[in-house]
Amino acid sequence: MVALQQLKLLISLAKLDGEIGEQERKYILNIGTANGFLVAEILPMFIQEHRLTIPDDLTADEKFEYLYSLVQLMKVDEKLYAEEIKFCGTVATKLGYKPELMFELMLKVKGPQTAENKEELRALAQTFLTD
Repeated sequence: MVALQQLKLLISLAKLDGEIGEQERKYILNIGTANGFLVAEILPMFIQEHRLTIPDDLTADEKFEYLYSLVQLMKVDEKLYAEEIKFCGTVATKLGYKPELMFELMLKVKGPQTAENKEELRALAQTFLTD
């Protein structure tokens, strides 16, 4: 359920600019298949509308992964839109973070991250928790 909601969030974010680019599509498919979904299960999701739903029982790591994947998706096509930033700020708030975290992550996430870099980002995210 957690991975399904994450996929729906990613697809909703990708659709905000009016079209889902090939890089965005590949990124979402990679996330889905890494979480055990078949491509044939994911593709129909691209044409559906999805409500902004955040599971209540996410762990701290799952919350971070939601945000991290959103930031990576925003940056994959090297174009940032105000609607995307607003959407991600809303998601961050619903996850219990201050929306300013998104700006910090957007500045610090650049391409593939090492495990060490990702842990530094995870620690940074913890400082933005509102709970």
